[in-house]
Amino acid sequence: MDVGFIGLGLMGRPMALNLLRAGHRVHVWARRRESMAPLIEAGAIAVDSPAELARAVRITFSMVADAPDVEEVTLGEHGVAAGAQPGHIHVDSSTISPQAARRIAARLAERGVRLLDAPVSGGETGAIEGTLTFMVGGDEAAFATAQPLFEAMGRTITWIGESGAGQVAKACNQILTGVTVVAVAEAFNLARAEGVDPGRVRTALLGGSAYSRVLENHGARMLARNFRPGFKSWMHQKDMRIVLDEAHRSGVPAPLSAAAAQWFNALVGAGLGEEDSIAVLKLFEQMRGGQGR
Repeated sequence: MDVGFIGLGLMGRPMALNLLRAGHRVHVWARRRESMAPLIEAGAIAVDSPAELARAVRITFSMVADAPDVEEVTLGEHGVAAGAQPGHIHVDSSTISPQAARRIAARLAERGVRLLDAPVSGGETGAIEGTLTFMVGGDEAAFATAQPLFEAMGRTITWIGESGAGQVAKACNQILTGVTVVAVAEAFNLARAEGVDPGRVRTALLGGSAYSRVLENHGARMLARNFRPGFKSWMHQKDMRIVLDEAHRSGVPAPLSAAAAQWFNALVGAGLGEEDSIAVLKLFEQMRGGQGR
């Protein structure tokens, strides 16, 4: 297929590369020209705006920071809608609120564009390895059309329901990952404070009912003190804000999400927003007066 990709950062770049490797013809656009360079070298076609991108293809993807960015690249003066033909499919893999996804979908529909909200889980590693999880909301027929493209970038691809449903699923994902990241950091901090090797504690826990992918993968990175961002703290902070906003709007209690959100707020406030969200371990260590000891 001919496909367009907007946003070539930590996640978008490897996703677009995997589309190329799968044999698709990929047209790309990013705000910073240098972000496109690795894709151009790999065979992608650079364009000057999202509108030009949409004129060249029938399906476009975006992976940007937040709802205002999605609105700009889809509905702005030079956005996708300005160049798209009726029937165009735009897939947004950013993490935004369900309400924002529904609003953008409605405005795009007025211009003949079908939106799939398709946030992902799996982080930078999943993007590089092509093993992302896609949670998709929107028109089911549009989802079927885009299925081969999802398969080039991910392993688990699930149509959840109508517009916004993908973002609801992602909010649920962020509840579980956010709370569990904080819980793993808290457990490791307790083990070390008691003079017990947290690495051995992790090994034991991986064999019992406390097992989780967060304990396995993120826990290993905590022990290695590898805080290089696969998912930046400020992004986790933003996602937990979405969770709490949705919970407030729906009248749903979310006490664990609120507690985890405060830890990510503190992490960003401590100047660690550009580090991976597993750097929450550093906050626990600072509070007990230790630095990984």
